[in-house]
Amino acid sequence: MQLAMVGLGRMGANLVRRLMGAGHECVVFDRDGVAVDKLAREGASPAGSLPDLVSRLRAPRAVWVMLPHGAATESTLAELAPLLSAGDAVIDGGNGHHHDDVRRAAELAQRSIDYLDIGTSGGVWGLERGYCLMIGGPAASVQRLAPLFDALAPGVAAQPRTAAREGEAAQAERGWLHCGPAGAGHFVKMIHNGIEYGMMQALAEGFDILRNAGQSSFGAAHRYDFDVADIAELWRRGSVVSSWLLDLTAQALAEDPRLDGFTGVVDDSGEGRWTVQAAVDTAVPAPVLTAALYARFRSRQDHTFADKLLSALRRQFGGHVERKQP
Repeated sequence: MQLAMVGLGRMGANLVRRLMGAGHECVVFDRDGVAVDKLAREGASPAGSLPDLVSRLRAPRAVWVMLPHGAATESTLAELAPLLSAGDAVIDGGNGHHHDDVRRAAELAQRSIDYLDIGTSGGVWGLERGYCLMIGGPAASVQRLAPLFDALAPGVAAQPRTAAREGEAAQAERGWLHCGPAGAGHFVKMIHNGIEYGMMQALAEGFDILRNAGQSSFGAAHRYDFDVADIAELWRRGSVVSSWLLDLTAQALAEDPRLDGFTGVVDDSGEGRWTVQAAVDTAVPAPVLTAALYARFRSRQDHTFADKLLSALRRQFGGHVERKQP
């Protein structure tokens, strides 16, 4: 199939590479011409502008926008809309807000253009491991683009099948799911990231306690000098808390056991706030997820080992670089 990708950052460029590796044709554009040239050398079709990008596509077209949430995505979609035709599809694969998706879908529907919101999880490791895709939008458009989603997703073999599932592998087992109408994909991804906040916070706090066990007030006999890197490695093998996040914890601590390369300033990218707001809107108690978000706010004032581990984890799975303090 053919797909256009607008935005060739950490995620967008690797999405293109994974698609091309599966035999799909990609047309690419970014304000940074160097990023375009790099992918062109790898086999992508380079575009010098959005009109040029659209002109290189066969109808019905599919354009995936992979830009930061906010003004960049809004302006790009506004410029794209009049260039496209009825039957085409626009995808927002960034971490958008589901309220924006509902509005955009209604606006594009007036031109008979389909809008899909795709929550995309996999970070900088997605090229190798595949991407978990949470999709909102019209069912017909999702089905038309299914070969692209199958190419991007990890596939059935990535995990042992759940015992209760039998027969032909469903979408979810392949690593992507049509979650519902416009906004549903980003809503599911929002909750996914809110849970991620809580899991990361639990790991960070637990390892902080282990690291400080030598400072215990329980007496000399109960002070322990733990090698936290070894404990992370140990828990990866047979423990009930084993997970990819624990794998990344072990990797971060093996590379920098004291995490001296981190200040502990932990940013939040929006989804944690939106998850907490959704909990308020639905009157669902979410104390763990709320506390995890507030812990990130506190990290910008004073920094613990837990903050440094959170920051290290964000670099490990997403390539996020610490924001420098003023």
